[in-house]
Amino acid sequence: MQLRRIQDADVAGKKVLVRVDFNVAIEDGHVKESFKILAAKETIDYLMGKKCKVALISHLGRPDGKVDPKFSLEQVVGDAELILAEKIAFVPDCVGEKVKVALAELKDGVLLLENVRFYAGDEKNDQDFSEQLAENFDYFVNDAFSASHRDHASVSGVAKVLPGAAGCRLQEEIAEMTIVKEHPVSPAVAIIGGAKIETKLPVIKFFEEKYDHILVGGKIANEALDQKIQFSEKVILPIDFIDDRLDIGPETLAKFKEIISGAKTIVWNGPTGKFEEEKYAVSSNEILEAVLASGAFVLIGGGETLEILEKNDAMEKVDFVSTGGGAMLDYLGGSAMPGIECLNH
Repeated sequence: MQLRRIQDADVAGKKVLVRVDFNVAIEDGHVKESFKILAAKETIDYLMGKKCKVALISHLGRPDGKVDPKFSLEQVVGDAELILAEKIAFVPDCVGEKVKVALAELKDGVLLLENVRFYAGDEKNDQDFSEQLAENFDYFVNDAFSASHRDHASVSGVAKVLPGAAGCRLQEEIAEMTIVKEHPVSPAVAIIGGAKIETKLPVIKFFEEKYDHILVGGKIANEALDQKIQFSEKVILPIDFIDDRLDIGPETLAKFKEIISGAKTIVWNGPTGKFEEEKYAVSSNEILEAVLASGAFVLIGGGETLEILEKNDAMEKVDFVSTGGGAMLDYLGGSAMPGIECLNH
């Protein structure tokens, strides 16, 4: 893959539209998670160093193509300024005259544009809307790996109108994913949990080809057992459970921990029980302890798995934490990644 990088682009002094992922949980008017916002800092700092006028664009929630104040990105401005250590001016639109004026008046800091999903044209990847997003800018940078599996106007559409490149975080995500996808050190172990077995099957099939063990827990394990899905002997399904299959049982947990202890590469996406309730978070917490103690190269992704890391103050203790959940699974499973493919030479 020959990815166009911002380090190789002539962006000095240009007006640059940067796709970020600020789709974060908000409670009482404050951002609950800083990780996704902080992930954009290196790219923002690079562009600011090049004297660019920078506008950040993101989605938040699912407003279904309509303006809905509870999904306004204005809510994140105060916390984002603290997280990024950068002055942020909010623009109450993402296209048109308000963006043009805000760019003209921008003297320092960056702009944060309103939720791009307030327009139905984003998720439809509407050509006219892509052109509207592009019209006020000279260059496009995608720094949202977690949205790069979406063929949306703000992800792939605008990259067909403006010259574009991958931001620093997107480059880092691809590099780390490539390590675990193409060059895992054996014994290699994948831990796959969460829900929706149909979304996890492609990545389980991938890991069956490349990895030594795939440990399956969470709701998808129940679905796999109920549907009598056949896997190779590399795939380890639970043999016992807690309560109404709300967490894996002690025998399964012991087996999982034994396999993890000998691993050299570990990829983890999805909790192994209903971790929101403390009594069913036992396996996920103990698996995290085993993962950290293994000495393996560890890559973890997925929003719920990140919550487990954060609750255990372990974000800094693993080799790489991905911003992507669905995007991580799609990338490793070989699905299309429109937001990356459009930036290839």
